[in-house]
Amino acid sequence: MYPMAPLVRTVLNTAARVAPGPAGRAAFHLFVRPLGRARPRPEEQALFAAARTGRLRVRGKDVVTYAWGDGRRPVLLVHGWSSRASRLTAFAEALLERGYSPVAFDAPGHGESPGRASNIIEYRDIIRELHARHGDFEAVVAHSFGVLATHLALRDGVRGGVRGGVRAARLVGLGGVGSFAMLLAGFRAGFGVDDLVVRRMRAHVERWIAPGEAGIWDRLDADGAAAELDLPVLLFHDEEDDMVPVVQGRRLARAHGDRARLVVTRGLGHRRILTDPGVVAEAVEFVTAGSEPEPAVTVPEGGVATG
Repeated sequence: MYPMAPLVRTVLNTAARVAPGPAGRAAFHLFVRPLGRARPRPEEQALFAAARTGRLRVRGKDVVTYAWGDGRRPVLLVHGWSSRASRLTAFAEALLERGYSPVAFDAPGHGESPGRASNIIEYRDIIRELHARHGDFEAVVAHSFGVLATHLALRDGVRGGVRGGVRAARLVGLGGVGSFAMLLAGFRAGFGVDDLVVRRMRAHVERWIAPGEAGIWDRLDADGAAAELDLPVLLFHDEEDDMVPVVQGRRLARAHGDRARLVVTRGLGHRRILTDPGVVAEAVEFVTAGSEPEPAVTVPEGGVATG
């Protein structure tokens, strides 16, 4: 439970009944604030010091972007919630060595980008803008919440008439969130708020954050979007992930069907999976070879397994 949860619970639960609009707005602003701002690690600094940095303006917010290489064969790197682009350094370095051009960004309120909050719609629009700048991606490598946002961007890209559609040849997901409903349930449980508070927040999103976007809640679930995507997918998820349960990775693998392969690791958790040499090597080999992954299989006992 969050330190201020009892006070937040009382205020929001009361407000949801007497002031629906302000309650929905307050809940949303709480929901979209990162849990602190991650700092760069020493082993990440050299690569990012050598990056070509830029800025985007998305939904009135400044976004810091990074690019390496000669621009050919771009691969987009998408960080997770309360994280930053530099956490994907190992992938960027390995891709550069293979002649690819990594592209990354810090979402608003994350890394070097200003602000205090972001949301999945902003992630999607940032990915759209980077696609417009760099062209079709050879692949997207995404972590955690970034997997969810990437699915939204790619799903919109295959729907006719959607402005700013994003296209990628392959997708790598690490510790990925498959269900937006899981995030809402975590918010409700973390603060102990009533379901009415969540409904007020959803109404706020529909009116102010995603107006005119029909079926927005159905489109936010990555495992629902997977059926519309026709690309090979490689997923990694640790069975001891304490942030995103491995069941989320299994749901994504099932949703993508025989286009996907799920690698279940042990002992890497939610964060170390981003720097594990075996994970990085297998992911980069998948991206650079462009090979079709094998279908998901049952996880055996002991060791690192696929499943």
